[in-house]
Amino acid sequence: MEQVTIIGIDLAKRVFQIHGAASDGKVVFRKKLSRSQLLPFLAGQPRCTVAMEACATAHEWGRAIGTLGHAVRLLPPVYVKPFVKRQKNDAADAEAIAEAASRPTMRFVAVKTEEQQARSMIFRTRDLLVRQRTQLINALRGDLAEHGVVAPQGPAHVKRLADAIEDEESLIQPIVRDVGRLYLQQIAIYSEKIAELEKTLHREAARSETTARLQTMPGIGPITAIAIETYAPPLETFRRGRDFAAWLGLVPLQKSTGGKQKLGRTSKMGQRDIRRLLIVGAMAVVRWAARKGPPEGSWLARMLARKPPMLVAIALANKMARSAWAMLTKRENYRDPAVASARSTIEPSLAGPSGCEEGSEQ
Repeated sequence: MEQVTIIGIDLAKRVFQIHGAASDGKVVFRKKLSRSQLLPFLAGQPRCTVAMEACATAHEWGRAIGTLGHAVRLLPPVYVKPFVKRQKNDAADAEAIAEAASRPTMRFVAVKTEEQQARSMIFRTRDLLVRQRTQLINALRGDLAEHGVVAPQGPAHVKRLADAIEDEESLIQPIVRDVGRLYLQQIAIYSEKIAELEKTLHREAARSETTARLQTMPGIGPITAIAIETYAPPLETFRRGRDFAAWLGLVPLQKSTGGKQKLGRTSKMGQRDIRRLLIVGAMAVVRWAARKGPPEGSWLARMLARKPPMLVAIALANKMARSAWAMLTKRENYRDPAVASARSTIEPSLAGPSGCEEGSEQ
């Protein structure tokens, strides 16, 4: 029997289908194993590449299999689908995973550490509670609007709804007041839990040099910094900043052919949490510049003079992603481009070999 060089695993809850292939692609074995049999079986195999789809429990299995000495490769499921032959079943999926992982140009997902997944749980729990609180606020706004109480959107205007419910002189029915108080109690509970999770995220962000460095950039706070550190692979894996921006989906969607470029809206083909937070942060910077005025002669001033604010925010989010890549790969804090260029002109002796100010690296 030929020696296996790559093993594809179709993950499941209890029964796992595995496909072993030799270096020339020939099938060495096809097996169906239970959850308790998987690791002992892989421990008895020679050191090889073990490939899985980057789905639920994949990172935990990746860490466990990596301790056995195998090289673990996680693949995005969308890249595996083209390799499935005809019928869809577990054996065909495992074979497709092994085939896809053997391609030299395939892109893989980095295995996350336990700390990264713990931070991810905090982040996603907060995100879930914020969505549920928003649902409650919108439901309360909708119900009270039927009784003549209208308030703007957002948690900042919940007090207006509470005052209307507690106003004894209003014509709101008693049952509406009772149900409204129930809404307000639940909203208060969610707000308290969200505040606690945000404190935890701030503590986690303060512990890491990476997150502290990212927060030196305008528009990036503790939550965005934690999201980049948690969900993004090591930024050294990207050759340049625009590759990281493309990975986030902050580049135009291409439908080019025949040498003619046809660019559309942003592709959104990437990590949606980081992309959303970068756009939110960029929009905050744009709004601040619109109120206070952007620096004269800056890129932001030129863009705001001729483009809509939302388009400028998307472009700024792209620049923020590229700047984050440069900051983390070069281990430098953020420097305002206008200030840096002025200082390099006036005081060239203060600039180091890389153009960064001496002492800026932590």
